[in-house]
Amino acid sequence: MSMNILDRLTRFVRDVFKTNLEIFLEALRLSPNAQGYVSGSITELLLKQTMENEYGCEVQRIREKWEGRKHPNHHGDFYIRLPESPAWYVLESKGVKSNSEKWHKLYNRDKLRQFLVNHADKIHFLTKNNSLETQIDTWMQQNLPRLYQDLAADVYDYEEVQKYLKKPPKRETEKSRAIQALAAFDRDTLNAMIEERLRYVRSKVQVLETHFVSGTSGASERTQATPRKDEFNAISIDIFLRYPEHKFLFANPKHLESSGEDAQHLQQNYIMGFIFYMPEGSPILNISEEWYENFRDVADTFSPDDAVNDDDMQIDKRRFIATNTTEEASNDAL
Repeated sequence: MSMNILDRLTRFVRDVFKTNLEIFLEALRLSPNAQGYVSGSITELLLKQTMENEYGCEVQRIREKWEGRKHPNHHGDFYIRLPESPAWYVLESKGVKSNSEKWHKLYNRDKLRQFLVNHADKIHFLTKNNSLETQIDTWMQQNLPRLYQDLAADVYDYEEVQKYLKKPPKRETEKSRAIQALAAFDRDTLNAMIEERLRYVRSKVQVLETHFVSGTSGASERTQATPRKDEFNAISIDIFLRYPEHKFLFANPKHLESSGEDAQHLQQNYIMGFIFYMPEGSPILNISEEWYENFRDVADTFSPDDAVNDDDMQIDKRRFIATNTTEEASNDAL
């Protein structure tokens, strides 16, 4: 007897978690960490489908836990083989940083303005014939007018306000006046003020930023907590946290700027670009030249010398998606 997707999900939750769908959903809703793990798994599944269906690649999952020491150049998620090619390469899957706008305090007008100026090379609608600062000012005034009106004053989080008030400067400054105006607000109020500003800013511009964090165990052969450039041949970034749907951007790690501490390592964070939103809500993607929407553009940069040795491959044999749901459901029912 065949089972629909709800029946299959109900049985999966019951068998694996020993509970019902209501409890499962509430537990998932209350756990950002669990949501992040599930999101990562979804990204990997969709990336595998994209590589197979859109680019015609053969894809094999790299085993997460190896017997013995993991190969230093196989720290990605997938082995991929391009159509009509005998060579296998390693593809890593990542997502974007979830709190970039908050981390960079882009909810304050001057912080946002300076950030856009600093990364003007990634903003495609700016022209070189006119002042970049003037163009950015004009864009902000037209698209984020409240930052010049009721949201003009800077806001700070509770910890910064309290720390500042303990040792205020002897002379009055613009920041001291802003802090004093916030002194009476509690943590929840200040958080709500910041979140309102973030929603407003994100309605017009969102930051695409990587977050490459890795361990530094001896087996990893890393000198710092970011990947080495030779651990994988290509990296895919799923930007769905900033985009209306799952969308993959690709890069060759050798073309990304090296870490200042070790030239063989990647940096933890790269500003890939921005998503600007038009008045009707449609997204406009602006990315730097190191990143590509089409994987074939990155594949063209592969060197045969970087291909994986077939004898070194450690393939995960687990299924990703059942190809015969009726058969699977029937087997489950037995």
